[in-house]
Amino acid sequence: MLTTVDYHTAGEPFRVVTGGVPDIPGATVLDRRTAAMAELDGVRRLLCNEPRGHADMYGCFLVPPDDPGARFGALFWHKDGFSTACGHGTIALGVHAVREGLVEAAPDGVTDVVIDVPSGRVTARVRLAGGRIEGVTFVNVPSFVLARDVPVAGVRADLSYGGAVYASVRAADLGLAVEPAHVNAFIGHARRIKAELAGHPAARHPSDERLSGVYGVIFHDDLPDVDGVRRQRNVTVFADGEVDRSPCGSGTAARMALLHEDKVMQLVHEGIVGGVFTARVREETDAGVIVEVDGMAYRTGRHVFELDPGDPFPAGFTLR
Repeated sequence: MLTTVDYHTAGEPFRVVTGGVPDIPGATVLDRRTAAMAELDGVRRLLCNEPRGHADMYGCFLVPPDDPGARFGALFWHKDGFSTACGHGTIALGVHAVREGLVEAAPDGVTDVVIDVPSGRVTARVRLAGGRIEGVTFVNVPSFVLARDVPVAGVRADLSYGGAVYASVRAADLGLAVEPAHVNAFIGHARRIKAELAGHPAARHPSDERLSGVYGVIFHDDLPDVDGVRRQRNVTVFADGEVDRSPCGSGTAARMALLHEDKVMQLVHEGIVGGVFTARVREETDAGVIVEVDGMAYRTGRHVFELDPGDPFPAGFTLR
């Protein structure tokens, strides 16, 4: 039996596995990701695929942190494997840690939930008032620009890192707007763009090859500013055609790295279903800009999953 607590962050699902998973070996969370890819892929597929999940499902395994400086570690997964970063998931994990008593939290004020993830150490700053969670600020690993104006699949893309590598493309350059009616078109374009950027020098992480490769393609529209703050709408297509319903937390950080080069310090970032993250550059470091992303997650249910030994689809399936 596998137990989970499920959330959504700005519409994007996040399934936290709370029981039933064996220990995952490794000295660091990044090492444990490698081990999980080899040893727990069947569990990932069972929880992520239909009939227990769907083609756009997302979740994580909780693991020990790299050292006592973090409360716990997280291995993020989706229908195609294990990712290196997940901002919407980090926001959900902040809510989860406070609501489930994994950290001590005063009823008023800010509680920092420090989490080790494959891309490094991140923090979910959970704001409470009267015992109620009002919001979460995701403080990411350093974000930076990798390349700009890269020709690919008939358009030009900017590549940046926000815990994973993202290619940013103006939706208008494809004759599209970021609207739900165009989701299938965006999936097709993202697959072509990722295929052409596979192995591209601009998609390489400068210090750790395990973090290289384009994880997602961010299609964005410019919108009217809000009180002088830059506003954009985006849809991020990650892995093999998965659509992020939220504005994408680590993708928002990657966008901020690009915007920061253009002297933009804040961003109101809308997702394709209407959820909103607000982001800002907190500080500049030699490794990149530290971006904070504000959002909120909501618990949707608790589950106990089973695998009948006679089930003809033990790892589930996807139709897309």
